[in-house]
Amino acid sequence: MDALGYYNGAWGPLDDMTVPMNDRGNYFGDGVYDSALTANRVIFTLGEHVDRFFKSAELLEIAPSCTKDELKALLNDLVRKVDNAPLLSYWQWTRGTGRRAHSFPGGKPNLTIMLAPVPPPDVYRKIRLITRPDTRFLHCNIKTLNLLPNVIAAQRAKEQGAHEAVLHRSGVVTECAHSNVHILKGGAFVTHPADNLILAGVARARLLAACTRLGVPAEERAFTLDELYGADEILVSSTSTFGRSAESVDGKPAGGKAPELLRKLQDAVFGEFLSETGWKPAA
Repeated sequence: MDALGYYNGAWGPLDDMTVPMNDRGNYFGDGVYDSALTANRVIFTLGEHVDRFFKSAELLEIAPSCTKDELKALLNDLVRKVDNAPLLSYWQWTRGTGRRAHSFPGGKPNLTIMLAPVPPPDVYRKIRLITRPDTRFLHCNIKTLNLLPNVIAAQRAKEQGAHEAVLHRSGVVTECAHSNVHILKGGAFVTHPADNLILAGVARARLLAACTRLGVPAEERAFTLDELYGADEILVSSTSTFGRSAESVDGKPAGGKAPELLRKLQDAVFGEFLSETGWKPAA
C-alpha cells in the first residue's frame, strides 16, 4: 500500500482508518506528536525524534503506553508494510478516550501512526518567506496537537505565494509556522535559543552539530526582524527540508551573500541523510 494508518494496534490503508469520537484529540487537541522523514525504509534520526516525543509527553503529563524501544520497533515494522518511497512517518499520543470533560480521564493514551508518501527532499531550492506576529501560547517547546495559529500563518504564506511564515514576538524572531529559522551573519550561524518559545528541531540540532564539526561559530540567541532582513543568508530547517535558504522575505530580496558557507552547511546535513538512509536522489 502507498499510505498506512495505525490506531491502538489496528492498521490498514490510511484512508480506511477511523478514530473514536471520544478520543481526547477531537475535543481538546490533548496530545503530542512527532514525525520523521523515511527513505529506503530507514526512518532518519528516529532516536532523536522519539526522545523528543517522550519529552513532550512528559511535559504534558501523558503517561507512555510503551517504551521508546517498543515504539521504534513498531514504527520500523510498519514502514516495511508500505511502498518503498520517501515517506513522512508521523505518530501521536492523545491522553486517552472518555466523555468530554476538562480533567484527565483514566486509562492509557491512544497511539496513532500515519505513513504517507512525500516529495523527495529538495534542499538546495530557494524559498520565499513572509513574516507574521507569533500569537501562539507559551509552551512552544512541547510538540502538541494545538496548532491553529501555525495553520493560520501557513495559510497566509500560501495566499501570498510564499513557502513559510516567519513568526515574531514584538519584532523578535522565534521560528516559523512549521520550521525553525536561522541566519548566517559575518560567518556565524545564529539561531533562537531552545527555550519555551520554540520547538527544538532535530534538523536544528544537526545544523548546530555541523557548525561544530566545520568550525563555524554558532550563537544561540534571540535575533530581530531587522537582523533577519539584513542577514547574509536565511535558513529554514525542518524534518523534511533540512536547511533550505530564502531568496525573499515579505516580497523583498534576501540572502545571497554567503553562498559558500550556506552550501557547506546544507551539504553537511543532507549528506548525513544520504549516508544514513542510503537514498539516492533522482538524476
